[in-house]
Amino acid sequence: MKRICGLVIVAAASAFASFGAEAQSAPDASRIRAITQNDPVASLDFLRETLSLPNDATYPEEIAALLDWLEPQFQKRGFTTKRLPTDGNPVLFAERRTPGATKTALFYMHSDGQPVDPSKWNQPDPYKPVMKTRNADGSWKSIDWPENRSKVSRDWRVFARSSADDKGQIAQFLLAIDALDGAKLPPGYNIKLFIDTEEEQGSPHIASAIAANRDLLTADFLLIFDGPPHASGRPTVTLGARGIATITLTTYGPKTPQHSGHYGNYLPNPAFELARILSSMKDPSGRVLIKGYYDGVRLDEKTRAMLAATPDDETAILSRVEVAKPEKVAPSLQEALQYPSLNIRGMASAWVGKEARTVIPSTATAEIDIRTVKETPPERLVRLVRRHIEKLGYYVIDHEPSDVERLAHAGIVRFDAEISYPAFRSNYDSNASVIARSAIRRLYGEEPIVLRTSGGSVPVSPFVEALGAPAAIVSTVNPDNNQHSPNENLRVGEFLDGISIMAAIMTSPAP
Repeated sequence: MKRICGLVIVAAASAFASFGAEAQSAPDASRIRAITQNDPVASLDFLRETLSLPNDATYPEEIAALLDWLEPQFQKRGFTTKRLPTDGNPVLFAERRTPGATKTALFYMHSDGQPVDPSKWNQPDPYKPVMKTRNADGSWKSIDWPENRSKVSRDWRVFARSSADDKGQIAQFLLAIDALDGAKLPPGYNIKLFIDTEEEQGSPHIASAIAANRDLLTADFLLIFDGPPHASGRPTVTLGARGIATITLTTYGPKTPQHSGHYGNYLPNPAFELARILSSMKDPSGRVLIKGYYDGVRLDEKTRAMLAATPDDETAILSRVEVAKPEKVAPSLQEALQYPSLNIRGMASAWVGKEARTVIPSTATAEIDIRTVKETPPERLVRLVRRHIEKLGYYVIDHEPSDVERLAHAGIVRFDAEISYPAFRSNYDSNASVIARSAIRRLYGEEPIVLRTSGGSVPVSPFVEALGAPAAIVSTVNPDNNQHSPNENLRVGEFLDGISIMAAIMTSPAP
């Protein structure tokens, strides 16, 4: 079989798949659960230890201390490890070879987490995990860490930063390895892992790290353990993710704010200029008006049927967020996610609230994010947005305007853009998809929910582009986990089931 360069992050990589003449049949669901969930107290204690180290990537010393703890965890489980240098924090690479294996799996997870504001958390320290149970009124109450396995409730939750995004998944992987080794279920694959340490910063150095270590990362499949499942909570395999680019727009009025009584009706107001620009980009239904923005996106009947099979309760979604009706980019949520988005993520000009004053502002700023799809490269969309503004008659620059420019041009817009990474999407019948779906089907007795693409972004496309492998995302956490927010949490039931999912994937036969 032709070897595919790829990043196989198949949970534990189909790695324990049976291979060759001595291949054994994959263990059934009851055995998988027996070996992975026989000691929930010990598993939760290990999760607690994993979550107890700070991991904000803006503090390199925190990442260094985390890797100092994490690296030996892989080494004592038979992995060789290496820290791959980048211009930022190093990547942790781990590999475990299996005698006689002809396939290699590479898994992606990330060890860094979002910054924390302890004042917003309902516990003293987001890096000191707290076990909680839900009260009758829906609030949460702290309880003692369990010591008796028979008293562990699947509905309890562990509250800590990165519990669900993404150190919880690293703990699940390591515990799955322990369970399979303890049951003497040998890997059928060589296993490689790529542990990103800057994912929450947009993985700015991931592409160069992959390019510099392409031979080291060569593998046959790519699976990612990151992100939530479908809102229903059912097991989910996602075949793609949107890419992301950001734009900052700044418009200019007087060099310093001026009295609105003295100069109102005379000096141009940059907030109105910015509002005109932004309102020209979308119609009232939410569709982008920029010419060519949706070019290339085509949904055939087979794709529409796949999207329609996703069990979204859109009435419940709108009710939960208290919105009367959605935008009309497409007739459903899943179809809408197949198109590139254009979102205003923040705006600022002068002062508001108690600080509001009667002035004509000097500047107005809008922060925009664009979620791209496979058919719409981020470079093209950023270029279309800039060209649209220029066609409106504005003088578009990429720097603070000089005094000469201010006096020479009536409408100035500073345009700053950054592209994090493009989208990726693999076929339904790709190897990564087949392995993930078959493992979940074996474990649960039914097909997982398959999402064509997720609305969010993960830095997978650099792997897909550089290594040429299909990829899929496997979710092993609860959908209501508050990732990126205060009071992030991981439900005990999903934590234990995630260990089983990873073990099932590792013991699935290769397609």
